Amino acid sequence: MINLSTNIENLNRIGKSRAKSFQKIDIKNVKDLIYYFPIKHKDRSKIYSIKEAKKQKSATIKASIKTIQNHRSYKAKTLITEVLVSDKTDSLKIVWFNQGFLGKILQKGKDYYFSGEIKSDTRYGFQMQSPVYEKADKNNPIHTARLVPFYPLTSGITQKQIRFLTNQALLAIKTLKDWLPKIIKNKYNLMDLDSALKEVHFPKNKILLQKAKKRLKFDEFFLIHLKNHIIKEKRKQKSAPSIIFKEKNTRKFVKSLNFDLTDAQKKAAWNIINDLKKNIPMNRLLEGDVGSGKTIVAIIGILNVVLSKFQVGYMAPTEILAKQHFNTLTNKLKNHSIALLTNNYSRIFKNNKIKELNKDSLIKKIKKGEILIIIGTHALIQKKIKFNKLGLIIIDEQHRFGVKQREKLNKKSGLKNLYPHFLSMSATPIPRSVALTLYGDLDLSVIDQMPPGRKKVETKIIKPEGRLDVYSFVKSEIKKGRQVFIICPLIDPSDKLGVKSANQEYEKINKEIFPKNKIGLLHGKLDSKEKQKTIENFEKGKIDILVSTTVVEVGIDIPNASIMIIEGAERFGLAQLHQLRGRIGRGNHKSYCFLFTNKPSNEKTLNRLNALLTSKNGFELAKKDLEIRGPGEVFGQKQSGFRNNLKIAELSDTKLIEQTKQAVNYLFQNNLKIKDYPELQKRVEKVNLSPHLE
Repeated sequence: MINLSTNIENLNRIGKSRAKSFQKIDIKNVKDLIYYFPIKHKDRSKIYSIKEAKKQKSATIKASIKTIQNHRSYKAKTLITEVLVSDKTDSLKIVWFNQGFLGKILQKGKDYYFSGEIKSDTRYGFQMQSPVYEKADKNNPIHTARLVPFYPLTSGITQKQIRFLTNQALLAIKTLKDWLPKIIKNKYNLMDLDSALKEVHFPKNKILLQKAKKRLKFDEFFLIHLKNHIIKEKRKQKSAPSIIFKEKNTRKFVKSLNFDLTDAQKKAAWNIINDLKKNIPMNRLLEGDVGSGKTIVAIIGILNVVLSKFQVGYMAPTEILAKQHFNTLTNKLKNHSIALLTNNYSRIFKNNKIKELNKDSLIKKIKKGEILIIIGTHALIQKKIKFNKLGLIIIDEQHRFGVKQREKLNKKSGLKNLYPHFLSMSATPIPRSVALTLYGDLDLSVIDQMPPGRKKVETKIIKPEGRLDVYSFVKSEIKKGRQVFIICPLIDPSDKLGVKSANQEYEKINKEIFPKNKIGLLHGKLDSKEKQKTIENFEKGKIDILVSTTVVEVGIDIPNASIMIIEGAERFGLAQLHQLRGRIGRGNHKSYCFLFTNKPSNEKTLNRLNALLTSKNGFELAKKDLEIRGPGEVFGQKQSGFRNNLKIAELSDTKLIEQTKQAVNYLFQNNLKIKDYPELQKRVEKVNLSPHLE
């Protein structure tokens, strides 16, 4: 008798060798097999008579085998298995190639289901070629005569094998407990778990298949939202320093800016101020489009923290971005002490002056509390570094960091029995419903307005024949004093991919296209000092054209750069193209983004790139990207482990995301406790939310 923990190799018709193939796709036992869901179903449920089938391109028939023979073709010496089948209406020849064993397996006089393509020509007449077959005396066919499941495969496994084994595994379903509370199942009209698992693999009809999918997708989102809820509740039990709102100083700072805050910025800043006042740790995600002004909102929070004599740790994923934040903060908060600490920089801003220090001296000053704002990269979590009173942690582009960074900063905070407040920032637009799933343990502030006066970048899709015109235009703009980005998908050439590389393009641009101009090269393989020197030269106008990879996606602010050319634009996601485009249009000059595509006639490519021309903002673009490419490509199949929670649900299931979030709230509104549902509790504990910084 099999159960959920039965090893895969103990199932019928599988041995150690084939079990290893299943282990490649993380199937080790019966439960793994049951939860390995089909990616699609083909409808083979309609049974045609042979006479009807001859009018179809493909069909399923039920027929009796009259003759079986193996022979070799005259020229190719291919082994052909030829079977003649018939029913009450007609006869049909069926052929397979190089499958001589079928002559021994198929039985003359027996009824079979056959599903496959039907072809006809003047020489051979009607034939069904290489169909799927199955004995018709079985009560429940699994390969034909039904909605047939198709699974993702790996080498050494066939669809027939995985169906056969899954059918065996489903016998163990009766030992699986339905862990979803009845109150939730009844309210949302959900199928029982055992029925859902049977129907998702071998559905009786399309309606039951959809009901099964709904239940299983619901389960996955429900557990994620429930885990987020539990994390939030645990945080409420922790204490944080209460940061008093310095209203007078804040108003003075806002008035000193040479622009007005948008309503969205004001709302986000007020969210942060109110969170900081509480004596429980703030845990907020500040999401905003490229150029929407997230940094200024963060600075308002920073100002209130340092005026209360607490430190701020501001962590950026790259040295380039950390240095930019240092420059911005030293410009906006001139009366405060600010440090920059990275692998290559160790400097302090105090009394309106920047001074280079050795790292040990800077680390001592941080520990003593002499510096209140510390900006850096991963260098901030080095063993040597300890803070004096760390009141606020800010992590920029948080999806680029792992799980443990915030935890390490917490331990270095210098606070006794208190936890720092936490603000996460992201310029990667994510549809709201998706953000609530990926980062559901965080409170969400969205800046969805652009500051007034920000010039729109004119964007054009350029086919190969339009390149020379663009190059002529670029030359005329450089003569006016403008600067140019040229972005390539790769660092080095790749024959397999057939796309431009930064090194290759740099050589061509330098020698053939713009030989009279100053050209720079920037990519991830350069050492930090070389990167920084190149960026500084570009900032100072010593470089006319910067050929680069996506390392310029964040952290580079060149107001004089008014043109961006993106090579192989079809290889980038819409959100990434939008991020790259955000590097221009930051000054007073009219700006242009040219999307060079190697697939100009591909309708799907053009539709996707056209969205970049028509969408009003990054959030609208992100939604379209999700619809066109799907969540796997947009967010990555693993999303740092997050995708392991989603075996059947998709992040594009926005209605179900909202519904399951409501279901979790409903559970707690009815005063139900997780501990009263031990099976549910076990499931929640296994949920891995690794992109979160818990």
